[in-house]
Amino acid sequence: MDDTGHNAPYIAIWGVLLILTLAEVGYAFLPISKVLLVIGLIAMALMKAALVALYYMHLRWEPKRLWLLAAAPLPLAVILVIAVMTEF
Repeated sequence: MDDTGHNAPYIAIWGVLLILTLAEVGYAFLPISKVLLVIGLIAMALMKAALVALYYMHLRWEPKRLWLLAAAPLPLAVILVIAVMTEF
């Protein structure tokens, strides 16, 4: 248990992040359409971002109002991703 009063599985989360990163690299070389490639890579990036936020930023053990503060920029991120996807 760490000094924050919870037992986070840091090594396991690191392993999952490593596997997702390797999966992204392998996925990038698949002969699929660009749309499927972008959607798959974004999905894996979102999974990695959620794991980092929940465990390394300790949001899993924080009050819900702090979750709201962390999630507030997400609509802007979605808008920016959609804008980039429409350029190709």
